[in-house]
Amino acid sequence: MGMTAEICCGSYYDAKQAALGGAARIELNSALMLGGLTPTAATVAMVKADLDLKVISMVRPRGAGFCYGDEDFAVMERECREVLGAGADGAAFGCLTADGRVDAEKNKRLLDIVKGMGREAVFHRAFDCTEDPFEAMEQLIAMGFDRVLTSGQKPKAVEGRDMLRSLHERFGQRIQILAGSGVNAQNAGELIRYTGISQVHSSCKAWLEDPTTVRNGVSYSIAQGEFSMCYDAVSAELVKNLVESLA
Repeated sequence: MGMTAEICCGSYYDAKQAALGGAARIELNSALMLGGLTPTAATVAMVKADLDLKVISMVRPRGAGFCYGDEDFAVMERECREVLGAGADGAAFGCLTADGRVDAEKNKRLLDIVKGMGREAVFHRAFDCTEDPFEAMEQLIAMGFDRVLTSGQKPKAVEGRDMLRSLHERFGQRIQILAGSGVNAQNAGELIRYTGISQVHSSCKAWLEDPTTVRNGVSYSIAQGEFSMCYDAVSAELVKNLVESLA
């Protein structure tokens, strides 16, 4: 089985860098500093029109966790239709109950939208906040998800490698498992060898400067220290290094 590197993108620029680096699939977001929110339909449409990429669109209306009220969820349903209508090849989402279990009703409603349009459904790292990962995976398989993005319920995938291997051994023939968080060209190969997983998710992040970030005592910084005038963006070189490390 071939190895897949999925690049986490926060903009059209990021998607272009991912394509230049040789990636074939991206997860497209906005607001990556909040963990990734739904991208605009315009961004999805531009990426699909201009770049040869498989695009999985995030569907997430706000930061923090994944227990959504009626207002947030109504937005998610509409956003899901919009990004798929703009050309996304799939949607990444995840709804949990307050006690950390898969919210069967809400996920089913989004799944019905995605599958009704013939696209892929990905359960994102809300999985890493579930109370019982094995129970959750059984539910997601039964519901019809195509793939689960997970760090093995640890902050970084390397730290969760034992859980990732267990998930792959137990469920890998029934659902795709995508390892993400802290994955890069230096550790991806070893992570794949150890876990048996054939797909990794990486931000391949670098910093670009915007000289108007701090002016006149007003700051819009999203980073500290030497990067206080910068924003994060995908690096085509880092994508290329990751892709080559998996070849």
